[in-house]
Amino acid sequence: MPARRVSLALVCVAGAAIYLPTARSTFVQDDRAIVAANPRAHSVSRALRAFDEPYWPTPSGGEYYRPLTILSYAVDWTLSGGRAGWLHLMNALWHGLASLLVVLVFERWLSPAAAVAGGLIFALHPVHVEAVAGLVGRAEVLAAAGMLGALLCARRGWWVATVACAAAAMLSKEHGVATGVLIVFDRWLRPTDEPRYPAGLYAALGGVTAAFVVAWYLIGHRATSDVAPVFLGAGTGQRLVIALPAVLRAAGLLGWPVDLSADYGPQVIPAYSAISLAALGGTVVVGAAVATGWWARRAAPALSFGAWASAATYLPTSNLAFPSGIVLAERNLYLPVLLVAALTGVAVQWVQGRWGGAAPRGIGIVTAALAVALGWRTLSRLPVWRDNRTFLLTLLTEHPESYRGHWSAAAVLAGLGDTAGARREYAGADSLFHGDPHLDATHALFLLGLRDTAGARPLVERARQRVAYEPIALRAQVLLLLLRGQRAGATALADTARIRAPWDASWYDVQLR
Repeated sequence: MPARRVSLALVCVAGAAIYLPTARSTFVQDDRAIVAANPRAHSVSRALRAFDEPYWPTPSGGEYYRPLTILSYAVDWTLSGGRAGWLHLMNALWHGLASLLVVLVFERWLSPAAAVAGGLIFALHPVHVEAVAGLVGRAEVLAAAGMLGALLCARRGWWVATVACAAAAMLSKEHGVATGVLIVFDRWLRPTDEPRYPAGLYAALGGVTAAFVVAWYLIGHRATSDVAPVFLGAGTGQRLVIALPAVLRAAGLLGWPVDLSADYGPQVIPAYSAISLAALGGTVVVGAAVATGWWARRAAPALSFGAWASAATYLPTSNLAFPSGIVLAERNLYLPVLLVAALTGVAVQWVQGRWGGAAPRGIGIVTAALAVALGWRTLSRLPVWRDNRTFLLTLLTEHPESYRGHWSAAAVLAGLGDTAGARREYAGADSLFHGDPHLDATHALFLLGLRDTAGARPLVERARQRVAYEPIALRAQVLLLLLRGQRAGATALADTARIRAPWDASWYDVQLR
């Protein structure tokens, strides 16, 4: 027992300690809107009163429903006085806990050494950097902890705790709805002579899941229209032609996490218009995940669980069943790392079974070497998330083909008053991908600030053709009409915009005074 406790502590501490350098980090990218500038994330009482409000503040989108994640920020903000370093450290601790839970899940099928090896790989895998080093990634970590916690509680017959953990997972991030699926997988992989879970558990899980889905739709329903620009206007076939290469890239990141990126938009992952080798590769990955889950269910149940749990938790953002707001993001691979962890654990157990007493030393050396390699890559990636400047410069250096990188650079240069530089970066972003209505709208607003109506007009028209009521495009068109002396048209459009985007009503009032 003492040795087991030491091993569990090792995994937990490793998962948390590797992220201690993030204590020097600030609020980066979406952290600013979700945490730093969000009053709900600054007060526990305000967060509790906001349990019926969307995750993203309304002016930024009013999308999704993750009240428990917001509440966790509020607790940390209250305890630390709003220090970013404290919030980052709490992310690290949550990741350490999730890594510990992975070991506990694997212990049912693997030897202690194999389960710990799998847990270490999960704790140190570099693809976790975006989820743990970025504060908004906490939603992934909390959801993972809730899902794994629910599974472990079900194994012990703690039915109320099971449902509570499942609800916590869902309230942290919407893919927590897969909790019931994971519990079914886990039960299916257990010996048939063990007692079945009570029907009431499944009924309670189904009821909680249904209630969450209803709440999610009523409160954060605008997320249903949050579609990545590359999928706008695409049918099912065209969507799969784009999504399957992203699945292949995701599998590559799990197995060989060297070329990491904060953006996987068009050009970083080519937006194919027809079937490609990459799409065929993605199809093979999907088939392999399903087949592995079935083939290994008796000989290596840990691997079976890892394969199917990874598939179930990645599916909602994979764009295979329906389009989502992103093509690929490393933070969404947080739980799919279970596949790599399970594969490592199964390999260790196989070596133990084959070589018996002669194996432990060699296993320890190989596992330690792999852990060191993964840990080094994780540590080398952490500085990217230190601040916005480092984040942007790294993105532009590593992936100059990222249109989002040039778009962000244009916004920074415009804020600094470098209009020539901003024009250049906007043009660069447009040359890399001209199908993003949000880019067109912000570019048009920038040009209208320079009173360049000729340059802004086609951008506004293109943005509204892609998304008819894109809020920023509506603002830009109202300004365009005012600059061209068409006040009546601007007033009529503003009336429509106030209905479509009521949070912008005061802005339109100011412009039309």
